[in-house]
Amino acid sequence: MSIPNIADMLGLHGRQRPQHIAIIHGEKQINYQDLDLQVSQRASTLQALGIKAGDIVGIALEDSIEHLLMMYAVARAGAVILPLDCRWKIFEKQRVTEHFKPSLVMVETGQAFEGVQCVEANSVWCTSVEAAQIPDSFPDGNRGLLMSLSSGTTGRPKGPMLTHQQLVYRFYMHWAELGLGSRERYINATPLYFGGGRAFSMSSLYAGSTVVLCPPPYSPAELVAEVARTKSSVLFLVPTLLRRLLDEEADTLVPMQALKTLISSGSALTPDDRSQIRNRICPNFLEYYSSTEGGGVSTLSPEDQLKYTDSVGRPALSVDVEIVNSEDQRQPRNTIGRIRYRGPAVADGFYADPEATKEAFKNGWFYPGDLGTMNEEGYLFLKGRSKDMIIRGGINIYPQEIEATLMAHPAVAEAAVVGWPSKEFNEEIAAFVILKTEVDVADLTLWCNERLARYKVPKQIFSLKEFPRTSLGKVIKADLSHRLDPL
Repeated sequence: MSIPNIADMLGLHGRQRPQHIAIIHGEKQINYQDLDLQVSQRASTLQALGIKAGDIVGIALEDSIEHLLMMYAVARAGAVILPLDCRWKIFEKQRVTEHFKPSLVMVETGQAFEGVQCVEANSVWCTSVEAAQIPDSFPDGNRGLLMSLSSGTTGRPKGPMLTHQQLVYRFYMHWAELGLGSRERYINATPLYFGGGRAFSMSSLYAGSTVVLCPPPYSPAELVAEVARTKSSVLFLVPTLLRRLLDEEADTLVPMQALKTLISSGSALTPDDRSQIRNRICPNFLEYYSSTEGGGVSTLSPEDQLKYTDSVGRPALSVDVEIVNSEDQRQPRNTIGRIRYRGPAVADGFYADPEATKEAFKNGWFYPGDLGTMNEEGYLFLKGRSKDMIIRGGINIYPQEIEATLMAHPAVAEAAVVGWPSKEFNEEIAAFVILKTEVDVADLTLWCNERLARYKVPKQIFSLKEFPRTSLGKVIKADLSHRLDPL
């Protein structure tokens, strides 16, 4: 059976809603009639450059209309999208292209690099696109579409290959669970390289809605102003960006109250974070637990946030979630174990990486590397990363619990807890904090002593001005661990 190419939907929108605005970036706008035409012209130009169905095409572009056009152009040409962060250093781009072997990489003017054919998105490219002859038909969707790269906190990012159909199932979830749809204006305020920004933008165009590009860097006040100017209705932000908004005055945040949906994903929020976001930024706030490899896992609604303040919600549309032990045996309710899940949007494995595939994909299940529990009502609770788990004197300790305790202190803005190599206990606990206001570290230790079992209290708490982070804002715990000498 022939599966439609996801870009076919742009043609339908181009005929049925030709003047509807598809993309807004500053003062620039493009409607669906022009979007469909320009995507076809670019797909044809790629074919003229030798790109065939199934070939891999890298996209290392800034967050722009051209970036969105190219993602759908690669899809229409029947090729596979390989996202590359344009902010990476040359050696980082080369390391990824050496592994995935794209046929060509689209880059910004002056950003070509050795080892692969690079095509600059410059005036020469634009001239070729405008002169392109569009064929009568393009390849269908019976093939791979996207390397949904992991964030790559260490080493080369891994890339599961998503098909056209798997990505469309992720779109279904966005519409059913997160409030995206044809009548919305989704404002994209995260890099298009990032899985959330890319997926929500592509989902919105597939549905026929409007994508507003608000690429970083920007101040919180500038983001709020753009939400108001464009009358956007859906916004996705990672927790780091949400916490920056919380530092703004109440008057500045007023336009955010008009959002139909505010989505957070990327890492878990504390109960206090959630309460402040609902009360100060937007009452229609959803938390979305997901992974680049498997897509969405669960959603936590505003009502559920009041019911279970530390949950990440119940499984999303078509997702089956289980908690298992190290032997992959299903565990009783309220027991900590490894999270695994399956569904029609989950990738089948990592591209050209059999060892990583064997570890994370088993018998149709994907293991995201997170620990968690599930209660009798089906609510999921995260307990940290399995690789982050600390074993002190034979006792399993989950960093997220200690981090949440520290962040409940009024002086602590963020906390990160790691294992500290110890001859006596195998591992001790080290905590790193970023402070809102000055506080004595001894006071933080006392705070932990009053709220945690003695063996969970950090051996030492270190105050930092900032944490090492990935380009997506996630804390790189390995870099924190490297600061510690063995005890």
